[in-house]
Amino acid sequence: MTKRYLGNIITQNPTAPSGPYESDAAPGVWSLAEAFAYSKAGLWPTAGNAAQFAVFGGGTSSQSTVEKVDIGTLGNSSDFATLTTSRDAYATGNNLRALFAGGAGGDTTIDFFLYSSGGSATDFGDLTLGRRPACLANDTRGVFGGGYNGGDVNVIDYVTIASAGNASDFGDLLAGNSGTSACASTTRGLFGGGYTGARTNVIQYITIGSTGNATDFGDLTVARSQLGSLSNATRGVFVAGSDGGFTNIIDYVTIGSTGNATDFGDLTQSNSYPAAGAASQTRGLIAGFASSPQDTINYITIASAGNAADFGDLVRGRYDMGGTSNVHGGIAA
Repeated sequence: MTKRYLGNIITQNPTAPSGPYESDAAPGVWSLAEAFAYSKAGLWPTAGNAAQFAVFGGGTSSQSTVEKVDIGTLGNSSDFATLTTSRDAYATGNNLRALFAGGAGGDTTIDFFLYSSGGSATDFGDLTLGRRPACLANDTRGVFGGGYNGGDVNVIDYVTIASAGNASDFGDLLAGNSGTSACASTTRGLFGGGYTGARTNVIQYITIGSTGNATDFGDLTVARSQLGSLSNATRGVFVAGSDGGFTNIIDYVTIGSTGNATDFGDLTQSNSYPAAGAASQTRGLIAGFASSPQDTINYITIASAGNAADFGDLVRGRYDMGGTSNVHGGIAA
């Protein structure tokens, strides 16, 4: 056995750190110089540096499972949690809690689970109106907009993520919209595209910390519905969707300003039905592809326009599902 120090005080070689997050391990006893060298390289487990997880759950066909991936690496997902019911729920949350809301057939359910533990989700409360909503959040609030309940819905409602309870009225979208998608910065939420009697290219925004009706922001590059979205604190990204057929479009906006979207690149394949988006401050993931349920996960570097690349695979093929992360654009870095 190798002796690291004189006096036989420490006899076991330390093991290289498994990563930079507070949940990672660096077993053994280290000199300050060694610990500093790993820390400088961004490889030392640091308190408060939470692992960057994305979760994808629910979806076609009536799935209850939720899968997790490490956003910072490439690889396949693993099973992590289970929703209270099997449905095509949509997702958002803050750095501690993931929320999955709504579903087909006028489902009002909101579930939550903790990123720190996963497992069986717990009932959080109910939406003000059952539907498949577009979801966004900041550290404090989860917001749900649009959907379908016998017609295109303009409802926006919200919850306080830290406190379980039913949603409250926030305001209205510009029009009833059954196929929009949402993302956010820490202060502003965006809803892009959708179906308002016809496919639309309209992007609209709200101020998350207040209540009130949505305001026009600009236009997507192509009018489409059933699209996905993701964001960091600066950019909102809208992916795929139906313009009458499947598309591979990725376009983006700067959330803090208003204006029209700009072309970003293309997915690895065309897609419709909402692809689930999730993001860190640097990387965006897009998971679940139709026309048949597929297990594909794509990724992009949010700050750099370009085509998506393969990230890995879901445990099971699905689409029309929810995706979120503990480090998305609505969460203060």
